[in-house]
Amino acid sequence: MMSLPRNAHIMIGMSGGVDSSVGALLLQQKGYTVTGLFMKNWEETDPNARCTALQDSRDAMDVCDRIGIPFEAVNFSNEYWEHVFRYFLDEYRSGRTPNPDVLCNKEIKFRAFLDYSLEHGADVIATGHYARIEKKDGYYYLLKARDPNKDQSYFLYALDQYQLSRAVFPLGELYKSRVREIAQQAGFQNHAKKDSTGICFIGERRFNEFLNQFLPARTGEIRTVDDVVIGSHNGLIFYTIGQRKGIGIGGCQDHDGAPWYVVDKRIADNVLVVAQGQHHPMLYNRSVTASKLNWITSNPAKSPFRCKAKSRYRQQDQSCTVTVIDANSCRVLFDVPQRALTPGQSIVFYDEDICLGGGIIDRVGDITAHQQGKTPSGQLLVTAGEIDHTLGSSIV
Repeated sequence: MMSLPRNAHIMIGMSGGVDSSVGALLLQQKGYTVTGLFMKNWEETDPNARCTALQDSRDAMDVCDRIGIPFEAVNFSNEYWEHVFRYFLDEYRSGRTPNPDVLCNKEIKFRAFLDYSLEHGADVIATGHYARIEKKDGYYYLLKARDPNKDQSYFLYALDQYQLSRAVFPLGELYKSRVREIAQQAGFQNHAKKDSTGICFIGERRFNEFLNQFLPARTGEIRTVDDVVIGSHNGLIFYTIGQRKGIGIGGCQDHDGAPWYVVDKRIADNVLVVAQGQHHPMLYNRSVTASKLNWITSNPAKSPFRCKAKSRYRQQDQSCTVTVIDANSCRVLFDVPQRALTPGQSIVFYDEDICLGGGIIDRVGDITAHQQGKTPSGQLLVTAGEIDHTLGSSIV
């Protein structure tokens, strides 16, 4: 964690979970003036929805009372709706699969929360993210957490120098198991509380039902890669590339019993394209074009350049070559084919432990390569031999 003046006032975002609770305790133990703040970012209108905000707020308040720090609660639901949820809906409406956690961090936790905290006397903010910040040669670097299984730098790549200069991550050097030990030793009732999942700030719920409240679905055909109709889908917004469960395809005549996977979404004619087999060639690709780029320290000094990248959170780092097209876009060529590259998802770049930045996947494959096999929407396919080369090594 970055060094701060001993009298620094830190406002920490308290979610009610074990991570932010231990973060608050560690900061207090270092002698800082600490205030806990609970952010309410969603106004629930569905009486049947399972929303844990009230209990989470109580859990956060209990921790603050126990360690003797002030507690505040602030409602950022308008900011969340305008700057995160509208984008979330627009992406699904266009057939893409967004990652709202990235935008939530940028616009809510490290903008709305940061602005509020500084206006109310804080010097910096803190969160329970597993990541590290290091200042070197006049720049603030975002680094991976020490715990490789909990590292959350993937969700923080959109932060800028100002935001990093005003933030601390007290858990960056700790493993999750140690965090739970500290919470238990401190007598926190939430020491064994399950980690939150689901949409950022909205929580766990039946996703299709929730999304259908805002984006009425349009049913359409399910077709094989050979363009044979084998069923109907409930709306393209409910499916993502690589999906297996919930497609709704039963036994099909003239097809074996291998499971079906989504390989393409043809928005123009509202067709869901599926293929059989977890490692069907149409699930793999080597290249993407990304936009909405954010470079954390400075723009790349040269192009193309070599680095590692993740196209989804739990993925191992993958070797690639990045070619900058302009200030807002780049082309990424992976050394080996990647499974289920998905428009709308984030691609994040690394140099060892340093997070360089990232962007949003706009297009998968090289649509100018006319001499090679393609998906119905024009994506460049890989060969079975290339897929065999990746299995058991880099694909997770």
